[in-house]
Amino acid sequence: MTEQKVAVVTGASSGIGAATARRLAAEGFEVVLTARRTERIEALAKEIGGSAYTLDVTDRAAVDAFAAEVGRVDVLVNNAGGAIGAESVENGDPADWRAMYEVNVLGVLHMTQALLPALRATGDGTVLVLSSTAALAAYEGGGGYVAAKHAAHTIAATLRLELCGEPIRVIEIAPGMVKSEGFAVTRFRGDEEKAAAVYAGVAEPLTSEDIADTVAWAVTRPSHVNIDLLVVRPRAQAANHKVHRG
Repeated sequence: MTEQKVAVVTGASSGIGAATARRLAAEGFEVVLTARRTERIEALAKEIGGSAYTLDVTDRAAVDAFAAEVGRVDVLVNNAGGAIGAESVENGDPADWRAMYEVNVLGVLHMTQALLPALRATGDGTVLVLSSTAALAAYEGGGGYVAAKHAAHTIAATLRLELCGEPIRVIEIAPGMVKSEGFAVTRFRGDEEKAAAVYAGVAEPLTSEDIADTVAWAVTRPSHVNIDLLVVRPRAQAANHKVHRG
């Protein structure tokens, strides 16, 4: 009997992370949900038959403790991340930039380094990085987030080169405009009106479930198939700066 594959999803308490956890469970994975909000991941773990582990990916000691405990890992979904603020480079708060770098970049580094031995041990591991179209093109007011996501993109690209010949795939999914729980509200520091304006007039922005569907498709391809980089946007968005609004 084939042992059930295990997927670790970071930032699984809401939005894309929660949707991805649900979808991977539906695909037959045993899902380990990690996030800082314990109650949320415990409730979701109960719902999907997975397990919850309270974790801040920016805390290396905590990440190492998790890696020592988790056991088998076939798929790592580096989803934890986020944007803070929409100020110009001139007016940006270095503390915001540092916080974004910690979670979007060092969080990916911590989890990937800590779990590579387990991924390698399966003989067929997958590291997936949820970046953003911000990883590929700049836009005004996005400097800190753009810089962080460019770094996450570079981690994925470099890791793929370094692991060439090993049984580990490195996948990057770069979503465009996604109306996910909390993302824009966090970016605008709780200002619901500014957050809503991001999606104003856009009939159908992407949903968290759309990205979860993409992640599930990518990680369930045959082992020899690697989806290096997949950009996903709503039809209404032709580029970061080009969005059709009705």
